[in-house]
Amino acid sequence: MSKSKLPVQLITSNTLPENHIRLGDRLMKSLRIPPDQPIILAFGSFRQEIRAVPGKKLKAIRISPSLSKSAGLLPGSVVNAAYYVAERTLKVGPVIGVMIGRYDPQEPQKPFGSISSFCMEMIHASRKLGAFVYFFTPDMIGPTISSLEGVWYDSGWKKGSVPAPDVINNRLATRKLENSPRVQHFMKEVKSRYNTPVFNEKFLDKSDVFEALGTDERLGRYLPESYLLKNYPTLKKMCASYPTVFLKPVRGSLGKGIIRISRQTDGTYHTLTTSLEGTKRKPYATLQKLYNGLSAKLMKERYQIQQGLNLIRNQKRNVDFRALVHKNQKGKWSVTSIVGRIAGGNHFVSNLARGGTLTTVKEALAGSSIPLNAKQQVPSRMEQAALEIAKGVESSIPFHFGELGIDLAVDTTGRIWLLEVNSKPSKSDNAPLNSDYKIRPSAMRLVQYAQYLTGLQ
Repeated sequence: MSKSKLPVQLITSNTLPENHIRLGDRLMKSLRIPPDQPIILAFGSFRQEIRAVPGKKLKAIRISPSLSKSAGLLPGSVVNAAYYVAERTLKVGPVIGVMIGRYDPQEPQKPFGSISSFCMEMIHASRKLGAFVYFFTPDMIGPTISSLEGVWYDSGWKKGSVPAPDVINNRLATRKLENSPRVQHFMKEVKSRYNTPVFNEKFLDKSDVFEALGTDERLGRYLPESYLLKNYPTLKKMCASYPTVFLKPVRGSLGKGIIRISRQTDGTYHTLTTSLEGTKRKPYATLQKLYNGLSAKLMKERYQIQQGLNLIRNQKRNVDFRALVHKNQKGKWSVTSIVGRIAGGNHFVSNLARGGTLTTVKEALAGSSIPLNAKQQVPSRMEQAALEIAKGVESSIPFHFGELGIDLAVDTTGRIWLLEVNSKPSKSDNAPLNSDYKIRPSAMRLVQYAQYLTGLQ
């Protein structure tokens, strides 16, 4: 097998026979493609027998419009190519399918809702690196794989039939969509029929993450004491051990529904609950009455109870950090970015959806009271923690992940703690810290990892 980066260009059908392509002599030799002999052209799940015709100094692949339409190849696309001698197959791509929750053609400026800018960045990243990306929703999955539809960009968003992709990035934002029979059947089919990798294929439950990572002694230093809250004795034990504990919905996101329980000096307890309007405080005379007051919530939803931490603050507001880690072009975990998140004025959680703001790690640490030497070491130690936690998730949880959002915190001694691991980190339009970026680094990393998975890099 040999590889090269190739621009794909259309020519008129009356110049080139329908099932022929034309490549430069040097390109055909470097790819070891036999001239004027039948080979297979592969683009995603598309397969077509063709003949390759040499074109002297031609640096592009020329392909007839009819063959381009059948394959789904766009004029002017830049993709990578590899020729597999034993299979007589010229594979171009990779074709990356991004599974998302919504598409609305009536909103051309934001057809994908809050992630529309990111989707366009994926388009630019794929063109820069040599790949083809399209987006599809569960509604676009037909009764068979061959009836799949997708949305791509070609001087505007276009929708139509597409081949099954070489690799799938699952960006579905709800468990309901992810667990739907249509989606589950589709992922099973593309894996078994085409051996298609699907990464970030599953939401992570908080309880599963802490239970899995808790078996690794090296990661124990990052884990606050944490349990699935099943009964009153567990609540009593944790509240006796710590003056503050947190109850977090096992399947919650965006800081929704988190409850902070604080033991007061007079032996009473207060709860502080996050809501869209801010926080709601409620006093309880005893812990038993507090538990009874929460019983309705606990019957409807599972909660993780977690040790409260004495964390650093910035201008009297809670601070934590989001480390974004990706599998890179070599298939290894790497840290793409770490940003500080400062809680909004009427919230105790830092999520952007709850009024939090982004800042740099340096600025987030600037006003903290941790020792200077510890403050200087925190950034590199957070990178180390993020990488160790990502590797721990990969080794302990039997699903394929290529991107993780790892929420970390720093206490007043400089110790680093894990708060949460998110397998669907936010791609909303307000997420970038530096608005000057034309292509978000995470978009580049996702395309590079897809290229690694397919060998087309």
